[in-house]
Amino acid sequence: MNFVSKDVCCSALLLCFLCRSELMFISVGLILLIFWPVMVSIRKGINSPSHLGDRVIGLPGFNGMAEECIIDHKNLWQIPEKVSLREAAALPVSYGTAIFALEHRACTQPGETVLVTAAAGATGLAVIDVATNILQAKVIAAAGSDEKCQLAMQRGAQSSVNYSRGSLKEAVGKLVGSGGVNVVIDMVGGDVFLEALRSLAYEGRIVVVGFAGGTIASIPANLLLLKSATAMGLYWGRYRHQNFPIFSRTLSSALQYCQEGRIQPHIGEVFKLEEVNDAFLHVTQRKSTGKCDHVLYCPDLDTVESERLLLVITPGEQVSQDV
Repeated sequence: MNFVSKDVCCSALLLCFLCRSELMFISVGLILLIFWPVMVSIRKGINSPSHLGDRVIGLPGFNGMAEECIIDHKNLWQIPEKVSLREAAALPVSYGTAIFALEHRACTQPGETVLVTAAAGATGLAVIDVATNILQAKVIAAAGSDEKCQLAMQRGAQSSVNYSRGSLKEAVGKLVGSGGVNVVIDMVGGDVFLEALRSLAYEGRIVVVGFAGGTIASIPANLLLLKSATAMGLYWGRYRHQNFPIFSRTLSSALQYCQEGRIQPHIGEVFKLEEVNDAFLHVTQRKSTGKCDHVLYCPDLDTVESERLLLVITPGEQVSQDV
């Protein structure tokens, strides 16, 4: 592997990496890091498209709160000029997953109807953004409270369903009729997944992205048969190792869409560095929607966007009653 050295200026944390762990530590910046200006040094002989001082986004692993890190140059993507640091930090997992689920797995077409669960979470909001503004699909946002449904509507969903109030299938049926929805992107699992599955149209597609509700549902195969429907899973991060070209293309697409102003990542809360514990509690107690920004002051770097630099904590989908 060929490595480069980076100044770490922003990092992102997914809630899913704080869950179901027996390790006695707090996971920090497990997946995403944003750097500015980052290229401190490049190992001799490396043919890297990045140069000293470039803004890049990278996926190095466990060193999200370090001042510097070493990363394989293949895991770097340049941040376009018109993309802010906060926007860049919001893109990789949530928008990478949304683009992959909608475009590559579900093959969503213009005019189709997409139902997304946990719609006020990071990936849910990204699905709404991509489906509406990139694919010209119609979106039904499903969430567990009126407040979250309202946020989803503000972010571009055409209609919403609060599934804490009753049957998701019945509510969706009132919106689309007996025909059903063409695509479901599910982050909740359990009964919500089963209700969403039953809401599919003929030859509909459902993509399993997570189990934020805590329950993994079994798929009734007869429903797939009767509707000639397709159920599939998506673990975006694994494509980094199994099919890196496609993985890389989704992140490049997210950066390009943002550069063109076609998508707008939602930023939730902002915390100062000394409030880092409050930021973690905000995420782990399921109080957040979209992204939490954690501001990191870097006195040795030039001023950027009214702050020195940012450390971004990215919550995953909300869970249980909080979805």
